[in-house]
Amino acid sequence: MATKVHVEMETEMNGNGRNGVPEMVKNSWKKRLLDFSGKMKRFTGCLWRTIWKAGREDPRRIIHAFKVGLCLTLVSLLYLIEPLFKSFGTSAIWAVMTVVVVLEFTAGATLCKGLNRGLGTVLAGSLAFLINYIATRSESVVRAVFIGAAVFLIGTAATYMRFFPYIKKNYDYGVVIFLLTFNLITVSSYRVENVLKIVHDRFYAISIGCAICLFMSLLVFPIWSGEDLHNSTVGKLEGLAKSIEACVNEYFNDPEIKENQDKSSEGPIYKGYKAVLDSKSIDETLALYASWEPRHSRHCYRFPWQQYVKVGAVLRQFGYTVVALHGCLQTEIQTPRSVRARFKDPCIRLAGEVTKALMELANSIRRRRHCSPEILSDHLHEALQDLDTAIKSQPRLFLGSKKSQTTSNMLALAAAHVARYKQEKDHGVSLASVKTESSAFLEWKRKRVGREEAKENERKALRPQLSKIAITSLEFSEALPFAAFASLLVEIVARLDHVIEEVEELGRIACYKEFNPDDDDISVTCKRPPVDVTKNQLPSHAF
Repeated sequence: MATKVHVEMETEMNGNGRNGVPEMVKNSWKKRLLDFSGKMKRFTGCLWRTIWKAGREDPRRIIHAFKVGLCLTLVSLLYLIEPLFKSFGTSAIWAVMTVVVVLEFTAGATLCKGLNRGLGTVLAGSLAFLINYIATRSESVVRAVFIGAAVFLIGTAATYMRFFPYIKKNYDYGVVIFLLTFNLITVSSYRVENVLKIVHDRFYAISIGCAICLFMSLLVFPIWSGEDLHNSTVGKLEGLAKSIEACVNEYFNDPEIKENQDKSSEGPIYKGYKAVLDSKSIDETLALYASWEPRHSRHCYRFPWQQYVKVGAVLRQFGYTVVALHGCLQTEIQTPRSVRARFKDPCIRLAGEVTKALMELANSIRRRRHCSPEILSDHLHEALQDLDTAIKSQPRLFLGSKKSQTTSNMLALAAAHVARYKQEKDHGVSLASVKTESSAFLEWKRKRVGREEAKENERKALRPQLSKIAITSLEFSEALPFAAFASLLVEIVARLDHVIEEVEELGRIACYKEFNPDDDDISVTCKRPPVDVTKNQLPSHAF
């Protein structure tokens, strides 16, 4: 009976051993498939959220994508339709390349690239044809030398011209196309007989591509660089206004400012001035493209886009002060809340008036009208006067008292720390001089590493402690952070005048509407100002 049971157990174990490995493999593959399925679901969800977010932030991106697809379909007809392909041949690929390279998001960028490409192609084709005409009247060796010398000289001269500031700013892309087209035609003309046909086909293919791009950019749901620059300026003013208001409110209302240090980069204060500080290159690029755009406004005035760049520069200077004001919320030593509360009312009223002025400037630019004559109201001056009076009424907070006992105690404590550290250092040296036996030396050598690590840790702990003692020994240090905060708030008011001046100059040059409190029916009453603003504009206009 025992033998039978033993045999049955052995058989069962052998059966499990044979089926155990396939079962483990099956479970492993099942787990991998489940993991892959989960990753694909997460990837699909992330991709869909990214697509939705890009379209929701700016619906014009969807329109631009459809426009590019339609343009590529139209130029592809040069290949798909037999009669057109027989006329252009393989040169039709240049039309496709032109659409891919030239068609940009805004009409100004498309005009800039399209006209640069057309001008570069025409000049390069004409010069290449002239070089080929002269080279064909020479022998083969002389012709090769002449073409090589021409390529070298023209390439060197054109590349050097790209370093000219005016050329680099306006026609850099055109020079690149000139170099590409000239070298392709000139070098290939040495092996190809009918170079004129090459120039002819390539010019017409590029012209068709540029024409389709310009038609789609200017006439089918056009997107103007000037409007983007205009709206960007409005957004920067509103962002600075929100940053100042949120910064002052947080300074006086938050009991523990340090709790928000880790999340400061994600708050509304940071987002408000970040767009202003990063706007230099964007403003200059938009102003460049806007200068190429036709006059599409209702009164057909050319807006002074370079004045928008000046407004952006003034706003960046204004934004630096807002950054410093935000830094007052992050300092290690803060003014006690009880002290800050004494100056809360005038500071909040002052920040509110500055915010109101910035929002008025933003509305004036948005509606293309002059700002209100009362933009700097009496309430702003009253708030400034109240803040000045409140600070003068608390002189002991900013000048400190004559008591020096606290300072003496702090300095004595610092001296005690230094003396103790020096004594321990001398004690370590004496141990090395007394214990000279081999056993004592080995014992000292073992303890030396631990002692040095302890000293290093104490030095690291002692240094910030001494620094903190030295700072806190200043009796008036608690009021210094608020003094910095108040001075920056007053500096913001001072710099507000420069912002108002630039916005008023923008309204005068751009012939903005006159201010009307009702803001319902406003007519343009100003004439074109007798100021030559074209010297600040880019003169390379297509219209």
